[in-house]
Amino acid sequence: MATTLDGKLVVAISSRALFDFEEENQVFEQSDDRAYMALQLQRLDIPAKPGVAFSLVKKLLAFNHSAASTQPVEVVILSRNDPVSGMRVFRSAQHYGLAIERGSFTRGQSPWRYLKPLHANLFLSTHLSDVRAALAAGVPAAQVYPQSVHASDAHPQEVRIAFDGDAVLFSDEAERVYQALGLQAFQQHEMDKAALPLPDGPFKPLLFALQNLQQSGTPQMRIRTALVTARSAPAHERAIRTLMNWNIEVDEAMFLGGLAKGEFLREFEPDFFFDDQTGHIESAAQHVPSGHVASGVSN
Repeated sequence: MATTLDGKLVVAISSRALFDFEEENQVFEQSDDRAYMALQLQRLDIPAKPGVAFSLVKKLLAFNHSAASTQPVEVVILSRNDPVSGMRVFRSAQHYGLAIERGSFTRGQSPWRYLKPLHANLFLSTHLSDVRAALAAGVPAAQVYPQSVHASDAHPQEVRIAFDGDAVLFSDEAERVYQALGLQAFQQHEMDKAALPLPDGPFKPLLFALQNLQQSGTPQMRIRTALVTARSAPAHERAIRTLMNWNIEVDEAMFLGGLAKGEFLREFEPDFFFDDQTGHIESAAQHVPSGHVASGVSN
């Protein structure tokens, strides 16, 4: 019988999102890919430092340790790196005890087209064009900001993930009203439609997959989610009712009414935060690992 990833939470991640290859990337940008390959080969036995999404990956893979029979999580490297540099990626993963066995290395070509055969639930990359292509193909994806602060190590038994609402978990329907007609019209629109669930956003499938992982999880590891949105009352109700309609529970909800999200996220201490607006990401990246979801009217 052929091996399959069906039923697993599949995370596809680029090498720069998982490991800190910023110094090596600078060589690539200042020279060429052969100089980059030579440097990676020279450093083959030197484990790369953890990158922005390292904590998220390490904790998700920990679900496999406590559910050895089912192995519910699969992490796959999907990288523009060349195969030679890929050797260092796998060796670095092995050094940190990350059970990553699969990877595609495309030497400069966009790897997003391999997301569909992987049945990926999430794609994390530093390349905006790859993220846009993945989102267009229906795969939840975010551009990792390499300069983001790394995750806190305060919650080793919890995968903590924070999501923006409109254009991330939900569609950008309400955001379009806000941008076209202003705050008052937005609030009235959401009050009028409070009982009508918002259409699906690009990250709804990931939230479903995370809830399934949580329900099939173990006492050793759990998932804690937060909705962190610029909405405020009375527009809060439609967001909450939408999640109820989906039979999805989030652990925390922050309705910030336009306040900067960064300091609130710092207190929540997520392993990753997803938002569609670059301004919010730039604020958040000063405090937590962050990624830009390049979808919706703001993009």
